[in-house]
Amino acid sequence: MFAVEVRDHMMIAHSLPREVFGPAQAMHGATFVVDAAFMTEDLDDNGLGVDIGLATVVLKDALAPLNYKNLDELDIFRGKVTTTEVLAKHIFDDLRRRIEAGELGPGGKRICRLKIMLHESHVARAWYEAAI
Repeated sequence: MFAVEVRDHMMIAHSLPREVFGPAQAMHGATFVVDAAFMTEDLDDNGLGVDIGLATVVLKDALAPLNYKNLDELDIFRGKVTTTEVLAKHIFDDLRRRIEAGELGPGGKRICRLKIMLHESHVARAWYEAAI
């Protein structure tokens, strides 16, 4: 399995309104480092799994609607608790749609697996990974 992994970040505000989250129930900010790994079984004739430049652009585009936003105010998250795991799955779903729409060029057709990892801090991270 080959993988091309790119990184970006997003800055958000949100609350986690459940007792289990303690002080994070209140509105707070977070900066997530976001890694996206695009996996293929093979390489093209140029030795590429996925165009790293396109992967970088597609990840940035997927994060743009969330960046500098209060997630509590976004319709897409109405009724959801925006944990790191929930955000990883949301970004996965967005990137899967972009892959299917051809935004990763011809190499995107070879992507068979995708992993989205969100780093909450230097000591904590969560991810969502699945086949495409």
